[in-house]
Amino acid sequence: MDDYRALADAVAADIRAGRLRAGDRLPTQRRFARDRGIAVSTASRVYAELARRGLVTGEVGRGTFVRAAPPPPGPALAEQRPGVVDLELNFPILDGQDELLAPALAGLLRPDGLRAGLAPGRAAGTAAGREAAAALLACPGWTPQPEQLLFAANGRQAIAAAIGALVPAGGRLGVETLTFPVARTIAARLGVEVVPLPVDGDGLQPDGVRAAGRLDAVFVQPTLHNPLGVTMPVTRRRELAAVLTELDVPAIEDRIYSFLRDDPPPLAAYAPEHTVVVDSLSKRVAPGCSLGFLVPPPARHQRVRASIQAGGWAAQSFAVEAATRWMAEGVVARIQQAKRADAARRQALAAERLAGFTVRADPAAYHCWWELPPPWRAETFVAAAARRGIAVTPAASYAAGAGHAPSAVRLALATPPLDALAAALDVLAGLGRGAPGDDGTE
Repeated sequence: MDDYRALADAVAADIRAGRLRAGDRLPTQRRFARDRGIAVSTASRVYAELARRGLVTGEVGRGTFVRAAPPPPGPALAEQRPGVVDLELNFPILDGQDELLAPALAGLLRPDGLRAGLAPGRAAGTAAGREAAAALLACPGWTPQPEQLLFAANGRQAIAAAIGALVPAGGRLGVETLTFPVARTIAARLGVEVVPLPVDGDGLQPDGVRAAGRLDAVFVQPTLHNPLGVTMPVTRRRELAAVLTELDVPAIEDRIYSFLRDDPPPLAAYAPEHTVVVDSLSKRVAPGCSLGFLVPPPARHQRVRASIQAGGWAAQSFAVEAATRWMAEGVVARIQQAKRADAARRQALAAERLAGFTVRADPAAYHCWWELPPPWRAETFVAAAARRGIAVTPAASYAAGAGHAPSAVRLALATPPLDALAAALDVLAGLGRGAPGDDGTE
């Protein structure tokens, strides 16, 4: 029956009309059912439907709250909403990048050079592209072989291809309790069950993998974890690698942010036969110039390659040709070094402006995790920030399991100019020192 959807529509209408505001707590499901003369099971379906629509979120021990309203439909994602300081999305694009990138494209835009870029895209790319990508991704303790490299259109599609290759429909993918939301969304679209795995100050707990029961694969972010900013130490990487090998469970290792710091060797260095590395140029260069990389072990290479082709996720030849020139000529390496310095400046600014609060951050990261002081709840804080023209992300967006939503927000530091970032952080710090309703707007 669709009665529960009609009830969900009525609550949604109250939210749109402002009768229920961001941060308001809904009645318990039992109270909701009693007030409307319906079964508790129907009330549960209403709340589940509202959560599916992104209108409400549950907080452990607190209840169900109206979420901050999503941004209205607008132009392309790269075009920020007027007057909004974007601390939701990390788009690190530095002044002068265009001047670095343009010269390498001159040859590609001549008719003889352009011919290669007009060919159909292939997961294996080109020999020159594989050589350049292998050199770019190499780090102390790990050097991928060029023949291992595969290409997707971007990092998200690389993740999708890896999940599609390793986890069958109806299978189980282990993820950190707080994880990259896109990985969770991709898994849902592929019919894959997401299994939350516990983390601590060193990252994913190996015993949690062992205790989770049958897993087809694990998605893990050992370096500059998004959103927590944690980098897994070598001892934890060795322990996790041993468990993966023991259980014969493959890992998808997300190294998208690894270029920002001198990383310990990747998980792939300790479990080479059980790790598929994914990376991209979206953060290293720019989201509009992206290219996804996958480095599967030999035994899984053909399966991952087939997944890329079957999903339509292969990189286009023009993108591979352009990126190959940027990588081979050292342009990407120069941009990476500049972004390391930029991220360090922004992180220092956040540490200064948010001093006295509980903020988890790596000095090299482009994001930080703010555990809000009471009486703030994440959704209420997000709504208060939005009313001041600042977009931040609540913890619920990263929660892999129902009910786990700490009172915290992630701040993405990469996109605004430094002066706008400083001003926004000052506003947020002022909010944090107060309480909801102090200015009469909550």
